Amino acid sequence: MDIPAKHLPAEERKAVTVEAVVALAGSQNPSEITTAAIAKHMNLTQGALFRHFPTKDAIWEAVMVWVAERLIAKLDAAAAGSKTHLAALEAMFMSHVEFVIEHPGVPRMMFGELQRAETTAAKRMAQTLLQRYAERLRERIQQGQAEGEIAAEINIQAAATLFIGTIQGLVMQSMLSGDIAKIRQAAPGVFAIYLRGVANQK
Repeated sequence: MDIPAKHLPAEERKAVTVEAVVALAGSQNPSEITTAAIAKHMNLTQGALFRHFPTKDAIWEAVMVWVAERLIAKLDAAAAGSKTHLAALEAMFMSHVEFVIEHPGVPRMMFGELQRAETTAAKRMAQTLLQRYAERLRERIQQGQAEGEIAAEINIQAAATLFIGTIQGLVMQSMLSGDIAKIRQAAPGVFAIYLRGVANQK
């Protein structure tokens, strides 16, 4: 049986709050999500919400931490089960796609934070996530080059940037279509083109 949010211990309450924001962002513009809406979704008062998060920005920072931890863990798990570096890249690509389908509010929040003119803790966390993601890709691509799977002439930074940018493009198009699940059908064909660009053809 689910325990009502108002009866949860502090750390669990924080986790439930983050999950509530992620759920709300899946159906509405993240910038329009108010603390009143979050509290209502959790069947709490705003006062109860602010006992755990001093500000709305603190909630958003916690959400970005949640996203970073789960996405990176998902990517690492996908890559770890792969026999080759190219297979690892494909597994990471498809794993990211499934993460987006499972949490459609996440890309909305990411795009929203990265577009903000001011620097916030949440925006810094989003930037850190992208840096950690790119670092993993660069390491994998470099290892692939060392073992002859990936073409030696490939620019590692450019290949990592293109990998992330390709997913971002797929996500944006699926969001514009109104059906985030469409990314699942498009992803294999798009990755195949990326693969042809980086794989050692010799």
